[in-house]
Amino acid sequence: MKVAVVGATGMVGEVMLKVLAERNFPVTELLLVASERSVGKKLTYNNKEYPVIGLADAVAAKPQIAIFSAGGDTSLEWAPKFAEAGTTVVDNSSAWRMDPTKKLVVPEINANELTKDDKIIANPNCSTIQMVLALSGLHKKYKMKRVVVSTYQSVSGTGVKAVKQLENEMAGIDGEMAYPYPINRNVLPHCDMFLENGYTKEEMKLAREPQKIFNDKTFSVTATAVRVPTSGGHSEAVNVQFENDFDLADVRQILSDTPGVVLQDNTATNSYPMPMFAHDKDDVFVGRLRRDESQPNTLNMWIVADNLRKGAATNAIQISEYLIANNLV
Repeated sequence: MKVAVVGATGMVGEVMLKVLAERNFPVTELLLVASERSVGKKLTYNNKEYPVIGLADAVAAKPQIAIFSAGGDTSLEWAPKFAEAGTTVVDNSSAWRMDPTKKLVVPEINANELTKDDKIIANPNCSTIQMVLALSGLHKKYKMKRVVVSTYQSVSGTGVKAVKQLENEMAGIDGEMAYPYPINRNVLPHCDMFLENGYTKEEMKLAREPQKIFNDKTFSVTATAVRVPTSGGHSEAVNVQFENDFDLADVRQILSDTPGVVLQDNTATNSYPMPMFAHDKDDVFVGRLRRDESQPNTLNMWIVADNLRKGAATNAIQISEYLIANNLV
């Protein structure tokens, strides 16, 4: 299995290499790919050094799978070139997510929709992945009507520059700014760029992507996305109104039975999800389950996941594992 990791020098790329090794992904030949300025740089995978190569050389090598985390513009330009060469691309950017000809996949929910003809497969937004995974079993049982989500997103979702900004500010060092304001001892109601409707791109991803993943437009999502001064892990306060009433014991059982979800919900022992518990883990953690007492059939919940793992690298690698297991590459 010849595998290319495109964007291997970036934050998510590094985690992809770590997760590939941890999961014993069946790599027989590994291509580490990045922009021209990184070509020739050496990276380590499974205690072996690999030189970084350019995109054109990677296309010419015709890997079976290319896992992309190199930004939307790179994906728009290069994913079709890999696909034309016969490579199946799993893309972590937002470039293809809402393209009606491309699948948007969370393996536990809709990997069974994939076929050999899917040469470019989109990985959802990190905040979307953890939310839909937690809601998938509940939607099946009770049918979602409306979801209100407020996110508490770590600076690692922005990238290395933002992590450095937080570290510099905590240490009292003046440095390059990834955000228009300080992030240490502050929160910014501003994830990604603002759109004409007043929402950010991140908020609109949360509104649109779940409908595509569930292939269902009968429910709606509204979002407020907020950047908080944590270095890793995204948290979400989710209020979900169902068509049908639910039993809280049933809700807990459904969540406990959902693959990839860990229930942490015991207020008597202060057990609830936090980014420090999710760090370096592939699970989505759910807790603070309680009825919304202001309207019927409505549930409040708190959802946390490592945004670089299940929110990005791990989900993409799980898609790739599914492709191999089902002879789709």
